[in-house]
Amino acid sequence: MEEDDEEVSIPWIQKDKSETPDASLYRSVQSNLNAGSVQTLYQSVRNTIYDAGSMNSLNSMHSAISMEEIRQPDNVNTLIINNEANVTILDGSCTDLRDSRRGSRIVSNSKPAFSSYFQDEVRTIDFVLVWDEYNTEAQRYRSTECRRVFEKNLEKEGLQLEYEQAEPNGLHFIKIHAPRDVLRRYAEILKLRLPMTKDLEGRRVPENRGNTLINEVNSLFKRIMKKYYVDETIFPTMKHNFTAVYSRDKEYLFDLDSPNFFTAATRARIVHFILDRTRFTETMDDDFAFGIERLISDRAYVAAYPLHDGDLQSPESMRYLLYTEWASLKKCLHYQPLDYIKEYFGVKIGLYFAWLGFYTHMLIPASVVGLLCFIYSCATLYSNEPSEDVCNGNGTILMCPLCDHFCGYWDLKETCLHSRITYLFDNPSTVFFSIFMSLWATLFLELWKRYSAEITHKWDLTGLDAQEEHPRPQYLARLAHVKKKSLNIITNTEEPKVPFWKMRLPATILSFSVVLLLIAIAMAAVLGVVLYRMSVLTALSVYGHPMVTSYAILFTTATAASINLCCIVVFNWAYVWLAEYLTEIELLRTQTEFDDSLTLKIYLLEFVNYYASIFYIAFFKGKFVGYPGNYNRFFDYRQEECGPGGCLMELCIQLSIIMIGKQAMNTILEMLFPLFYKWLNTLKVHVGMKTNGERKTTARKYLQWIKDYKLVEWGPRSLFPEYLEMGNVLQYGFVTIFVAAFPLAPFFALLNNVFEMRLDAKKLLIMYRRPVGQRVIDIGIWYRILDSISKLSVITNAFIIAFTSNFIPRLVYRITVSDNYSLEGFLDHSLSKFNTSDLKNGTEPFSLPAHEQIDTCRYPDYREPPNSSNKYQYSIMFWHVLAARLAFVVVFENIVALVMILIRWCIPDMNPKLRDRIRREAYMTNELIIRQEARRACVRSADVNENTNRWSRVMRTSLSNSEFDLEIHGSPVPASNTHSRVGPAAL
Repeated sequence: MEEDDEEVSIPWIQKDKSETPDASLYRSVQSNLNAGSVQTLYQSVRNTIYDAGSMNSLNSMHSAISMEEIRQPDNVNTLIINNEANVTILDGSCTDLRDSRRGSRIVSNSKPAFSSYFQDEVRTIDFVLVWDEYNTEAQRYRSTECRRVFEKNLEKEGLQLEYEQAEPNGLHFIKIHAPRDVLRRYAEILKLRLPMTKDLEGRRVPENRGNTLINEVNSLFKRIMKKYYVDETIFPTMKHNFTAVYSRDKEYLFDLDSPNFFTAATRARIVHFILDRTRFTETMDDDFAFGIERLISDRAYVAAYPLHDGDLQSPESMRYLLYTEWASLKKCLHYQPLDYIKEYFGVKIGLYFAWLGFYTHMLIPASVVGLLCFIYSCATLYSNEPSEDVCNGNGTILMCPLCDHFCGYWDLKETCLHSRITYLFDNPSTVFFSIFMSLWATLFLELWKRYSAEITHKWDLTGLDAQEEHPRPQYLARLAHVKKKSLNIITNTEEPKVPFWKMRLPATILSFSVVLLLIAIAMAAVLGVVLYRMSVLTALSVYGHPMVTSYAILFTTATAASINLCCIVVFNWAYVWLAEYLTEIELLRTQTEFDDSLTLKIYLLEFVNYYASIFYIAFFKGKFVGYPGNYNRFFDYRQEECGPGGCLMELCIQLSIIMIGKQAMNTILEMLFPLFYKWLNTLKVHVGMKTNGERKTTARKYLQWIKDYKLVEWGPRSLFPEYLEMGNVLQYGFVTIFVAAFPLAPFFALLNNVFEMRLDAKKLLIMYRRPVGQRVIDIGIWYRILDSISKLSVITNAFIIAFTSNFIPRLVYRITVSDNYSLEGFLDHSLSKFNTSDLKNGTEPFSLPAHEQIDTCRYPDYREPPNSSNKYQYSIMFWHVLAARLAFVVVFENIVALVMILIRWCIPDMNPKLRDRIRREAYMTNELIIRQEARRACVRSADVNENTNRWSRVMRTSLSNSEFDLEIHGSPVPASNTHSRVGPAAL
């Protein structure tokens, strides 16, 4: 759903143009400036206009600026062209690309292209606050006073506020701009890593030559996949900049004059940090009287958000570019422009899409192998002797009743369809695919660690430490009255210490207890579904028609899985709310710790919610039922039994319905809910606008801050459902833990993720307000969860093959019983005999005709016949099969574990070349700081000259690793040993 933007004129702008001479100057400058150049010019323009009070200064200002110099259509300083590779390299951020595009286009004057600026059209809008005068809570004296104090404190922090006139619908918009001084101060407080001076331009870190054969293979692959790569004419490659932690004492290290030194995402992050920590009362009675989130929850404000970069109909905006080239379903097979996603949405969202894209690519080989296994099953379907004996065998095999009293004896041929479908998922290819997926999971995690290291380096997250994070405001507020302090050795600041016995322990016990209670509720739901399955199967068996009996198991399993899916959806809503509350009272210091704890709780609860019924079918159903005449009962009722071919088919049905149904349901709800909330916000805006017939109010609804208000708020934990549901950790469990029962799981996961990736992108761009960017080291606790799932998958797949499928009994029969290593006679061998006269009184069938006398019935188990001295006891074949099953589990797990260890040993967590590059860059950065300090102090000593010489040797030569170590540890390599290994062009 695209935004409906029209080309309109704004009357108040026209009015200001005619009345205010300042505005005319700003417009003449703005018309020839791109957004990046505006901020560079702002200080001089602001000082001239606001400090000089005469028209002469304005005229001199206007004449002193050459419009041709300001325009710079070629954007020489922004783009660096590599003539050898013919690749455009962007120096900076995605704003540079927008500026270069905007410079080559003519923006219509009738469109409010400058609505992302203050009325002077120079100062950018970094954040917007909104409150509603028609809201009774907002009109109360307390809310009014809170807004007054809050905004006054924001101005004390140095932020600049501009108040828009009240809209006819009662909305008041307050625009916030962070001046350069505020950005510098808080960049130092937040320890932001920012680009260093351009002194390193033209220098490149020498790279070791790789294997020629590997390079040729990679080159061939790139030529084949070229049309699916990111189009570098649309998204130029971003240059990797050297960065350092910003400090006002060392500003000479940074290119402060760069127009995009503080990007829009950085500015929004700094303003959001201030909004989260600014008090809104002048008294100190309320420890929690701070932060924009508290004011929004108290209805003093209704929204706070940064602006999107333009709309979906402005070709010069980065939002439009991402929408057309990334979020489009036509591009679903193309690689993602991850650098631009990171620049626009922040590191946290960028890492999510990087992980989802990598996971989706890794699903391709798994899907191919799974499809081949399924094709093999279909091709050999009619050559499976046990299923052929069921469907086309000579004679009638009467089976014992499925229930007491009401069920009669039935013919095994009625389960012909069940037997054939079971073979599709229970055949020799299942074992191979289980081993393959266990190794695939290990390979996936190891390659992700390697790929993540590259992204971490490219996005400058290598040196980021979670301990450097500031404490959460809610954490400090809850500990405001705690007198005991402790020194944080990382930040070197005193922080309140959480009392263990009074606060930490009670919160932990409460959290643990509630989690156990929720797990018990999930188990109760599974028990309810089991009782439903037993009741329906009994009712259908009573009917007695052969067609009904044949489809009874399929129908019962499918409907029970659908009911279980509905229970899962309902429980998930309660789980998320309770998990957030429990995590809040645990008093976790940083946002990363809070997110990790919340993630673990939600996943554990949803793991039980999703997988409880599946684990029941895989490992418990039909395993402890007893035998006819001596069933193990539960509340005087017989337990559920598996079909003649085992429970694998029922497990497959349960898996497919929950996995595919949950993904389809989540995709629909994920698009409908934001669409509904967006419609509500749009209705609220437009109803008020339409009450006034003037064109003025009609035009104002196209201003950027009003258009963004219509969108849905992106919460701080909105990525949780993305990681959990769509493509992700829960889906990863279906793909790995139970893949032995459903080989098509990777294929359906691949189909889901290919479209889900673009739907998530579209949703972020058109339905949600722009998120505030967050810096994270990696995907956090999700990786540890994935690693745990991979280890668990080896155990579950081994037990599913050994105890749920019939693979081991068939293998034992081939080796020990069959004369020709075939399954001829396996069906009769796997069914035990029972004398109907041994049925207990009251359990025999009621509806047995008088003329029909049945002496013997069959049931699936390995027990002694009725004429044996140990009748109905386990036979020797049962123990042989049990021993084979246990041996298979041990062998399977050890072989897979050894291969997993080998894979992890062969694939390092980080590419050695990348490790050397990081070391060299760190050394070069330190040397640059030394040089700049030396220049600053104007010291021309021998030590400085030596440092300069060492710098030149490192920068202009390709040292080996041993030579590089000597340079770092103070033993310079002799000049005779250093010779240039790169051409003049590289230097």
